[in-house]
Amino acid sequence: MHKRRSDGPVVQISMQFRILCCKMDQIMVTTKPHLLSPSLLPPSRFKINQIPKKNPNSDPYKHQTTTSFTPHEHPNFEQTQQIHAHLIKTQFDHTIQIPLRHLQTHLSPAAQYNFLITSYIKNNCPKIALKLYAQMRRMDTQVDSFTIPSVLKACGQSSLAVLGKETHGFALKNGLDSDVFVSNALIQMYSECGNVVFARLLFDQMADRDVVSWSTMIRSYVRNRLFREALELIKEMHCMQVKPSEIAMVSMVNLFADVADREMGKAMHAYVVRNSTNEKLGVSISTALIDMYVKCGNLAYARRVFDGLAQKNIVSWTAMIAGYIHCRNLQEGAKLFNRMLMERNYPNEITMLSLVIESGSVGALELGKWLHAYILRNGFIMSLALATALVDMYGKCKEITYARALFDSVDNKDVMIWSALISAYAHANCTNQASDLFAQMKDSGVRPSQVTMVSLISLCAEVGALDLGKWVHSYINQQRMEVDVILRTALVDMYAKCGDMDMALRLFSEASNRDSCMWNAMMTGFAMHGCGKQALELFEQMDRQGVEPNDITFIGVLHACSHAGLVADGKLLFEKMVHVYGLAPKVEHYGCMVDLLGRAGNLDEAHKLIKSMPMQPNTIVWGALLAACKIHKNPNLAEVAARELLELEPQNCGYNILMSNIYAASNRWNEVDGVRKYMKDRGTKKEPGLSSIEVNGSVHDFIMGDKAHPQTRKIYEMLAEMTKKLKEAGYTPNTSVVLQNIDEEEKETAVNYHSERLAMAFGLISTAAGTPIRIVKNLRVCEDCHTATKLLSKIYGRVMIVRDRNRFHHFRDGYCSCGDYW
Repeated sequence: MHKRRSDGPVVQISMQFRILCCKMDQIMVTTKPHLLSPSLLPPSRFKINQIPKKNPNSDPYKHQTTTSFTPHEHPNFEQTQQIHAHLIKTQFDHTIQIPLRHLQTHLSPAAQYNFLITSYIKNNCPKIALKLYAQMRRMDTQVDSFTIPSVLKACGQSSLAVLGKETHGFALKNGLDSDVFVSNALIQMYSECGNVVFARLLFDQMADRDVVSWSTMIRSYVRNRLFREALELIKEMHCMQVKPSEIAMVSMVNLFADVADREMGKAMHAYVVRNSTNEKLGVSISTALIDMYVKCGNLAYARRVFDGLAQKNIVSWTAMIAGYIHCRNLQEGAKLFNRMLMERNYPNEITMLSLVIESGSVGALELGKWLHAYILRNGFIMSLALATALVDMYGKCKEITYARALFDSVDNKDVMIWSALISAYAHANCTNQASDLFAQMKDSGVRPSQVTMVSLISLCAEVGALDLGKWVHSYINQQRMEVDVILRTALVDMYAKCGDMDMALRLFSEASNRDSCMWNAMMTGFAMHGCGKQALELFEQMDRQGVEPNDITFIGVLHACSHAGLVADGKLLFEKMVHVYGLAPKVEHYGCMVDLLGRAGNLDEAHKLIKSMPMQPNTIVWGALLAACKIHKNPNLAEVAARELLELEPQNCGYNILMSNIYAASNRWNEVDGVRKYMKDRGTKKEPGLSSIEVNGSVHDFIMGDKAHPQTRKIYEMLAEMTKKLKEAGYTPNTSVVLQNIDEEEKETAVNYHSERLAMAFGLISTAAGTPIRIVKNLRVCEDCHTATKLLSKIYGRVMIVRDRNRFHHFRDGYCSCGDYW
């Protein structure tokens, strides 16, 4: 749990609040009916049944704005603006008869303000609501226990913690904090602003708690992913004999959905049935149960709950269809969608949003295109929300062309759709396009959000673009953007993955609020750089500060032990994980232990550990053993690991290539030919080595023997110079890394043209003397290039930082930070 310091509530409205209110722009929502023609979408194997045409007047897809509604309905944004304008015209005079049938007559000014504030919040315009609140305070209009909860809700929706504290101070000064509704709203506000510690403090100090207080606090823990604390609070609630409301039970069910524990989920289902006031469960709680079982991987139980619903609404249909997509049972999801249509349950925008988002999360491109076509063919208005979801879906499926076409078709782009396309480029590692788009976004007058910045920073981390990452960090500081725990964690991760551990550690040390994600990012950074001792010290510091380590923490620290050869420390941590911290090791933790033992040469012990695992070993575990067999040249055990891997993933060519390399290293060329023939017959191809280097904000990629770069001639001239100087320094090529049955001279030529050598040559001709050269390689760096780079760092007086698939190598003055252990 991350802790935030509380400076105490502030009584007066600050100048910051007044300036913010003066600068607030009204929110405009613009839609465009068509983005891409259905004819541009390829035919799909998912079929939509023809359904009878409905009366145009009742067509569910024709969304028309109405000017009247029942007294129980709330006015929409446009109607709220009309009421607001009328009240301004009458100067909020409660003696004047208001000719608006949806607003009661002769309301006091305070009641009129309360009505408008609530209406703007319900129309997702919290900042306009806060502007009205500031106006109330300036006009000395009475602020009561009806006003404060709405204002706090607006602060929470906008993540304006400072304004929330000021409102809290006002409530304290005026004795409004004793009202249970105000207290519940305060808990909610602090939770939405990330200050769960203060939310719990308020909860504990409440003299009078209702069931809403309990459910709000449980939701607060769930929202901030503090599942253990939420479970403890549920137990306490049960002991206090507080009967949960349906809303509270929905929160509890959502908690178990996030925990994704199947048995606990079943127990929660039984608890819901026992505490339900109705014989049949309501749609809301049933839909939550469907979602819970889906996330627990139990589609059969989810379908049983769905089929048991006496009346299914569009929400329950959406949850079940989305569940099938989530579990990658796409055909069954499409089949249920058709059944929904035949039963005349028509999807709304929320349905399509949910299904498109779920398709993106599982990379179901074909289904995503099918949904896109359905949206276009059935008269949906292409709102910004739908367009953004589709751009995001195409981006996650790496279909950048469609993502860009959708984006270009939107006239009034908001920050979310810009962020979605930047994320799409980031997902596809298109660094230059992402940075260009960010520049266009700024030029268009759209202020980037924290989501945008996190996407850009994550892209820089992925491709090792330190210069661009520094520029983004500088932009954040210049714009005085709030650096919350998520954004700071992204920065720590970026600097660590780009090789600047000093800056990563500085940002981490300066953080006043650190959650487990930030600790994990720093620990993983130490692991990547082979700083095992520092990672262990950080783990102990984390423990001393009372931050609970989780599964990810132990993966990071075990990786650190593996890369540093700290076998005894790793074994001790593995034991502590179970017996001290009560965490059951997952398959990923066993993979770390196999890697730790295998790298150290303890192959038999690693194999014995695999055989003793309480669960079925997966590709991570067998892959770690196979990689260790390659390092220590054990072809017999490697064959065992390779057989298991190919049974688990027969289409993965990586295992075949690794096995081929192991045979080649032992000069077993007949077996090499057999493996390569097997791959050729199945049409599998080896992933080529790719090395990237960032120069002046642009990322340049190289493959072995690459001659496509505009500066190829200069690069190969520098390569010849490097080869000459290496030979003068006594370097002899290690041709054993060339795993082909060719003569020695050809092997020497092959190692000289490896992708990292080309990137290094480009770095030497493109950067000033003394500038560090940073290279990212998609594969493990070979032994020959490792030896050559050590010598080149001394010859040219350069620090050379290479990030390969496994870790970082810092070459300086003829030495590598890994100590030749990688």
